[in-house]
Amino acid sequence: MKISCVILTMGNRVAELNRAVESALNQVDGDVEVVIVGNGADVPEVSATPPEGSAAVVKSIRLEQNTGIPAGRNRGVEECSGDVVLFLDDDGWYASQKVVAHVRDRFATEPDLAVLSFRVMDPEGGTGQRRHVPRLRAGDPQRSSPVTTFLGGASAIRRSAFLQVGGLPEKFFYAHEETDLAWRLLGEGYRIEYDAETVMYHPQVPPTRHADFYRLNARNRVWLARRNLPWPLAVLYLTNWIVLTLIRERGTSGALKAWFAGFFEGLRSPAGERRPMVWRTAWRMVKLGRPPIV
Repeated sequence: MKISCVILTMGNRVAELNRAVESALNQVDGDVEVVIVGNGADVPEVSATPPEGSAAVVKSIRLEQNTGIPAGRNRGVEECSGDVVLFLDDDGWYASQKVVAHVRDRFATEPDLAVLSFRVMDPEGGTGQRRHVPRLRAGDPQRSSPVTTFLGGASAIRRSAFLQVGGLPEKFFYAHEETDLAWRLLGEGYRIEYDAETVMYHPQVPPTRHADFYRLNARNRVWLARRNLPWPLAVLYLTNWIVLTLIRERGTSGALKAWFAGFFEGLRSPAGERRPMVWRTAWRMVKLGRPPIV
């Protein structure tokens, strides 16, 4: 089973990119095909090279403009030849040289497994961030479990399943694209799992550092519901998130203004093809611990 690794870069973190590539190339029995995607930027030269005797390779492609995370990863997958594709942030790196061997073994022996979401650890020894554990009960990041979504920059996905459901939704640009993909995979009968044994290091940075975080977060959440949920569930889902956002962001008028601007943009603008999940899939998500209303 061949493994590929897609790394997006804006070309502005050369040392970090080199570290990420090196961590993928130096996997034990890895022979990883690394595909670096310059998202509207030239791909910097990296010094990391495959170990002697390894069949690992490094390829790079340049996109003319920043097309966003989902489109960039889709282009990377198109360039891959692996049966399983790792997605790795350019400022992250694998904590062990045995990650690929573990991933290969799991996908080779579990044909219904579509995605593994990795455990993200703070290299400075911090407690980590709750959002890095993709389930409601996130208190114990060392506990593996089935989940209904995953972390895009710290994951492995079966390429055939990825292509079967059409890849990541490129209109999203940033935020919730993994959940859109995950819900469609669950609808096809695949499993998604948070695997605490596979660890990626990543600096502890808040998602709100992105200028458009609140707007895109809200817009894409509306698109997610419009594209994937039966209308009764879509209404419940969006109502819940309005309430949660009002509670979480109370006292921060700028954040709320941007969020609601994105919310109404999501209602007004085309969301893409609507393929609502069947009720059986929604019930499956309930049994997995995260019904599609939160």
